[in-house]
Amino acid sequence: MKTAVTLCQVGEAQAGPFVFHEPLPEAFAMAAALGFDAVELFLPSADFISTEDVRELAEMNRLSIAAVGTGAGMLVHGLSVTDPSAEKRAEAIDFVEAMIDFGGRLGAPAILGSMQGKWGVGLTKELALQHLATALRGFGKAAARHQVPFIYEPLNRYESNLIKRLAEAVGFIEHHQLTNVVLLADLFHMNLEEADLAAAIRAAGRHLGHVHYADSNRSAMGLGHTAPSPILAALREISYQGYLSAEIFPLPDPRTAAALTLQSINAFRS
Repeated sequence: MKTAVTLCQVGEAQAGPFVFHEPLPEAFAMAAALGFDAVELFLPSADFISTEDVRELAEMNRLSIAAVGTGAGMLVHGLSVTDPSAEKRAEAIDFVEAMIDFGGRLGAPAILGSMQGKWGVGLTKELALQHLATALRGFGKAAARHQVPFIYEPLNRYESNLIKRLAEAVGFIEHHQLTNVVLLADLFHMNLEEADLAAAIRAAGRHLGHVHYADSNRSAMGLGHTAPSPILAALREISYQGYLSAEIFPLPDPRTAAALTLQSINAFRS
């Protein structure tokens, strides 16, 4: 298991669960100085910075790119892949595919979280899930061209009403025979939806491709009431080789939040 920390460049997400909001050169340097293996990028769009510049920052700081988020499509532009409007769905798909290409050129997968949207007024659950399956099928194929997976993140009930639990997501992937699509286990969302976090991770097994490592209150592990040891043991049981990425509030300050994350993970490793 490898470690990652979130770097956010989206102004509208200043209050969001991301650790470092500094300009990327500073943020990369801080992540490296603390001892992370990689960074997870949350950018406004695929043309915010060139992949050449990101690659240079990564190489200079001896860091990998763990993943790239797509949430700015929802936060900034109000886009989702399940929008009742075919035109808006097409815009959303274009936004995500641009991020897939951006990340893919860096050897990193893209994540679909908030851009999955919701069902409700003007859209039945059945049709929303059909739109989601169509989008994920295309995203899996687009990511495969870069030889990386595409990551789908189940969200808690307050953020989406589509798929809330890992078992639901596994069933969805298998029912629709989606290829090159893996799951993100976000421990904050799971604390709201799963009866047993470790059991849910073991059941997800080979479908698990990324982990957001957060305590129950979305702060750094150790600042809430999540017990990390059973979760980390379950990840080891399924031979998880991916990242544990700190998508957390920068509390009490960014450096402390990041350091607490590493402390929690390294305590289990030792």
